[in-house]
Amino acid sequence: MTQGRRIFSCMLPPLGAEVADDDSALLFPYWSFTKTVIAIIALKLAENGKLGLDEPAREKLFTLRQLLNHTAGLPDYGTLRAYHQAVQNDEEPWPPADLFQAAMAQGMRFAPGCGWSYSNVGYMLARELVEEAAGQSFAELVRDMISVPLGLESLKLASDRKQFSRLHWKAAQRYHPGWVYHGCLIGTPGDAARLLQALFAGQLLQTTSLQQMLTAVPVGGAIEGRPWTECGYGLGIMIGRMGVAGRAIGHSGGGPFSVNAVYHFPDRSTPLTVASFTDGTDEGLAEFAAVKGGEAQ
Repeated sequence: MTQGRRIFSCMLPPLGAEVADDDSALLFPYWSFTKTVIAIIALKLAENGKLGLDEPAREKLFTLRQLLNHTAGLPDYGTLRAYHQAVQNDEEPWPPADLFQAAMAQGMRFAPGCGWSYSNVGYMLARELVEEAAGQSFAELVRDMISVPLGLESLKLASDRKQFSRLHWKAAQRYHPGWVYHGCLIGTPGDAARLLQALFAGQLLQTTSLQQMLTAVPVGGAIEGRPWTECGYGLGIMIGRMGVAGRAIGHSGGGPFSVNAVYHFPDRSTPLTVASFTDGTDEGLAEFAAVKGGEAQ
């Protein structure tokens, strides 16, 4: 228990023998951990020559790589008050074109490649580019490249309210996953941990692609109320240090009613992959739980 909230976690050692997986049948939203999957699929398509990470995207000044590591200079729709009010009112999602227009009305943050700024808009565009290059929907790509090969039976892309109503928290019944414009994967904590573990086990990407993914843009130092002491961002993946836990590589996520933290801790005497989920809006709670889970082994 953490501040009255239950933490649902799964911890996996390198060889995949499960150590702990609380309530393994329960489903949770992965929120921004979905970004990691978008980046994995983009890199797999690049391996197959179906797209280029450094080519201008749709005749724009920014590239897919810049979208994936948040250096494209795009604004974020999370800063729009009208967006949050619509979500709170349980309205239907806006058409993507309307959302994009409202977000871009805020202006570019900086010229592409000249800074770093987290942007969900950028990942909405990255998903569209990936779908165009593959000639498949994101849901199909997740199924064909991730879920089926790894045997992650719970992993799905949520597209409607009915799917969200199956999630553990009742608050999910008043939320349309379409408000996450790059897409929101759902699944068990165990499948989240298995997905990230498979990445580091070489089951998803070639070595050179994984090296590109882990090339981080330095973002900053310690974050108040969270375990980070050093922060960076690669391609769809958060990279840094969490105090005595050492390096942490993965992604946190959060929505209006829950948060999660899915991380690999390579500096442990026995490296671990941990996925933690809880309710509320404080990502630090899930991150500290992930760190604590690793310390227990």
